[in-house]
Amino acid sequence: MKAEQRTVDVGERLPLLQSIPLSLQHLFAMFGATVLVPYLVGLDTSVTLFTSGVGTLLYIFVTKGKIPAYLGSSFAFIAAFIGLLGAKAGELASPDRIAVAMGGCVVVGLVYIVVAAIIGKFGTGWIDRLLPPVVIGSVVMVIGLGLARTAVVTMAMEGGTGTYHPEYFAVALSALAIAILAAVFLKGFLGVIPILIGIVGGYLVALLAGQVSFDAVRSAAPVALPPFVPPKFTWGAILTLAPISLVVITEHIGHLIVTNNIVGRDFVKDPGLHRSLAGDGVATAFAGLLGGPPNTTYGENIGVMAITRVFSVWVIGGAAVIAIVMSFFPPVGALIRTIPTHVMGGICILLFGIIASAGIRMLVEAGIDFSQKRNLIIASVVLVIGIGGAKLHIGGIEFGEMSLAAYVGMLLNLILPRAMEKGAGEAAGEAADV
Repeated sequence: MKAEQRTVDVGERLPLLQSIPLSLQHLFAMFGATVLVPYLVGLDTSVTLFTSGVGTLLYIFVTKGKIPAYLGSSFAFIAAFIGLLGAKAGELASPDRIAVAMGGCVVVGLVYIVVAAIIGKFGTGWIDRLLPPVVIGSVVMVIGLGLARTAVVTMAMEGGTGTYHPEYFAVALSALAIAILAAVFLKGFLGVIPILIGIVGGYLVALLAGQVSFDAVRSAAPVALPPFVPPKFTWGAILTLAPISLVVITEHIGHLIVTNNIVGRDFVKDPGLHRSLAGDGVATAFAGLLGGPPNTTYGENIGVMAITRVFSVWVIGGAAVIAIVMSFFPPVGALIRTIPTHVMGGICILLFGIIASAGIRMLVEAGIDFSQKRNLIIASVVLVIGIGGAKLHIGGIEFGEMSLAAYVGMLLNLILPRAMEKGAGEAAGEAADV
């Protein structure tokens, strides 16, 4: 008879020699996605590792050590950051542009904290009113589909050069194939990290094809302080990033509910959803003060906990400490930047597609009826504005397609009458009666 797997509780502290390998598992689970975001948008990976690690420790502190969660880079802000930073994948953006984007990132963290305070006072009903599933699902689809051309053409086919290279596309497809095979056939912990496996596998293929240069690694200093960039506050960046934060908040709530089910506790009540969101907000605001992307709780690490049955915040904290230590070794960041753009492009074909599919899943699970004109109009307008590249200039402020789609979706949801929620079959029946 198979022995029952031991569960390590949230506050339980394991011996160091047992904790380290368990912490490394969490590090590997978050690593591929966490470093992918700065790679794509033009931020420094060492700064991102530092802010991710410190942010996780801040989250554990704010939640009184009662919620096991790792905080990594949020994918929801990729499109907005690409517009704000204007850098190619694998290249660092200018410090001035980073500073402006970080001003918006700090405000995103403050939005989390304000929403946390409101939830603590009034509950979550107002979020459902402002952002029902038809709006959230459509915006999440825009996040994935809006980046589709970037993944396929700019990265996978052109490798960031502006010219089509069939050899680059072949390597990109190999990275994609490896990630898909890992996701479908690998079990246990390896099944949780298909993105990381795809990156490593694609990197090895590119290395064999002679498409990798290690010049940056050779020239990197052995040890150095991460190149932190202080924020600069502008209305353009704030209004671009702020509405996306509301989408991530709903993702955060979903992750917390999943964690509840896995651990067998009600974290929404103790220490409270408001504390969990506030912890995420403090971590994100801290990241913005130093030059890192907004944070979010990571589903990959929730998956690791489900497999290992180790829920200890000490193990999660250990992974955060290792990430912080790694950030002080520039060769680590330089090695990440040697990953060819087309390899990341192959991975992003899968990753951005998964994001878009997550939006579709939200709509399906919420039972959104598109025979109702109201739902059809909201989703249609959000999708076309977000994917079509719409921009709006008011004075010196620019609203990009992502933020504009979110704003328009919320506005339509508030102003369109609920009386429009009538099925096409019912309307057709009324027309037949006439």
